[in-house]
Amino acid sequence: MSRLLGGTLERVCKAVLLLCLLHFLVAVILYFDVYAQHLAFFSRFSARGPSRALHPAASSSTNCSRPNATAPSSGLPEAPSARPGPTAPVLPPCPDSPPGLVGRLLIEFTSPMPLERVQRENPGVLLGGRYTPPDCTPAQTVAVIIPFRHREHHLRYWLHYLHPILRRQRLRYGIYVINQHGEDTFNRAKLLNVGFLEALKEDSTYNCFIFSDVDLVPMDDRNLYRCGDQPRHFAIAMDKFGFRLPYAGYFGGVSGLNKSQFLRINGFPNEYWGWGGEDDDIFNRISLAGMKISRPDIRIGRYRMIKHDRDKHNEPNPQRFTKIQNTKLTMKRDGIGSVRYQVLEVSRQPLFTNITVDIGRPPSWPPRG
Repeated sequence: MSRLLGGTLERVCKAVLLLCLLHFLVAVILYFDVYAQHLAFFSRFSARGPSRALHPAASSSTNCSRPNATAPSSGLPEAPSARPGPTAPVLPPCPDSPPGLVGRLLIEFTSPMPLERVQRENPGVLLGGRYTPPDCTPAQTVAVIIPFRHREHHLRYWLHYLHPILRRQRLRYGIYVINQHGEDTFNRAKLLNVGFLEALKEDSTYNCFIFSDVDLVPMDDRNLYRCGDQPRHFAIAMDKFGFRLPYAGYFGGVSGLNKSQFLRINGFPNEYWGWGGEDDDIFNRISLAGMKISRPDIRIGRYRMIKHDRDKHNEPNPQRFTKIQNTKLTMKRDGIGSVRYQVLEVSRQPLFTNITVDIGRPPSWPPRG
């Protein structure tokens, strides 16, 4: 019996010894396999490093999280014939149809919208509301100009929706809020003239100007905020008009002109104090200058308006109909060349540039109270 038990224990010990030996061999094989993979990885990394400086496309991903960053240096001196001139990467042109557009958007104005939240959601936007795509070079530099007074609530929603839209559209842009000082009658078109001049003072490379009311938000990001061969009317289908163009000559809400088009019509009229008329005058100027209005498809040019009461000191202009009929006579003398104003303050906020201006006083109507 004891001999039988001893033989069994001997066989068990041999089996355990064989298992241990097998385990040791497997561990050694795995160790050398992992070591070989690491060695190959670092060899590839070392071999690829110097070539990154010669291929801008390979380093474009480095800039995605830092829009204004330049490609990191390899730390190695360049060969004299490798790449003459600047070492900054040359990015490809931005595509005409940007990838990543969402299309139809859900727009609502019920949730609270603090500026801190909007700032967190747009980390790539620089001081003053400036943005440049990190992975391509836009053909245009766009100034978005907003005539403004006492609409902070609307502005927060506008910034919340428009910054992501403009970034997805691969635009190089800046946001300018032109704030009318005082409580005199509002003058939308004159503020837009001021915005054109002040944006160019900050950056002379602006060649496209989008003029937008602060209470209008596009419902489709395929409505590209760019300028073309003809002046562009973006807000062609507002919810307050049943998502239809109210009349053929309507040019209100959101519009865009390049620099030469804007100067060709002598900018916008300065004498429309109060609500209404200035957008029809601008339409007349465009027609008189021999240009036509370009519009997006009505399914894409849809906008939601933030509901609000008529602003105090923005009463309907009783002279607007007479002025519209005289555009041909007033166009040359009333415009960008004759605008008078005083800049009181320029404040570069994290999401926009605020420019407070004194644009003078209107005629004696309506009675001030």
